[in-house]
Amino acid sequence: MSAPERIPPRSVTPPTDAAELLARGELTVRGRIREASNAALYCTVSYDGEDAACIYKPVAGERPLWDFPDGTLAQREVAAYEVSEATGWGLVPPTVLRDGPYGEGMCQLWVEVTPEAELLALVDGEEPEPGWKAVGFAEVGEGRTALLVHADDERLRRLAVLDAVINNADRKGGHLLPTGEGRLYGIDHGVTFNAENKLRTLLWGWAGEPLPQEAVDVLEGLRKGLAGGGTLAARLEPLITGAEIDATRARVGALLASRTHPEPSGEWPAIPWPPV
Repeated sequence: MSAPERIPPRSVTPPTDAAELLARGELTVRGRIREASNAALYCTVSYDGEDAACIYKPVAGERPLWDFPDGTLAQREVAAYEVSEATGWGLVPPTVLRDGPYGEGMCQLWVEVTPEAELLALVDGEEPEPGWKAVGFAEVGEGRTALLVHADDERLRRLAVLDAVINNADRKGGHLLPTGEGRLYGIDHGVTFNAENKLRTLLWGWAGEPLPQEAVDVLEGLRKGLAGGGTLAARLEPLITGAEIDATRARVGALLASRTHPEPSGEWPAIPWPPV
């Protein structure tokens, strides 16, 4: 399908029940997101007098990966939304699994971003300025290096906790969507929930630091929800394997035992490439 280089923003009425709208509405493909590594289609969805813009990623458009089973990325995106909802933080836009013009896929509410919001930066020097957290040094060309930093932002910190729980193997800068209303969303969660440790992220600034009490309380809630017969476990069972749910339980347990943000394991590249 041909598509414009840049899909223009679309003004829509916020849906009263976004998940129902996404699941039951009429899905119309408007174009393709060319920068996406897998097929990602910009769509509109309409139901019962409401409409919204959304992203539809059909399973048929997923590229095979050596370390994730084929045809499972859409389900993992929905599973990440379910865990986000269970935290109460609302860090992932409403996401459902549904049939569409190109078969089953995930459908996610489109989020308009605020370009001026600065969450990541490359700076000179060896220490970050107040209000920023250091990630590490990066080559910037001609033999120069710069310090990669991210904002010391409560919203990012919550997202770092969520990523540790879902074992996000690809938290790039382009997957962070700040909005004009002050919200922050994370997107592109297809490579999550692997039973092996694959955490790769740009949000290492709190590595080794104590978890805030808010995060501990949320993790306690996740532990209850993931227990046998728990609501969250039941919602994840159709989406990821039993071994992956067990691994998620184990990660939550480890975070509660340590009460600290995780650190890079050294067994897996800690920062995704490309970082943006």
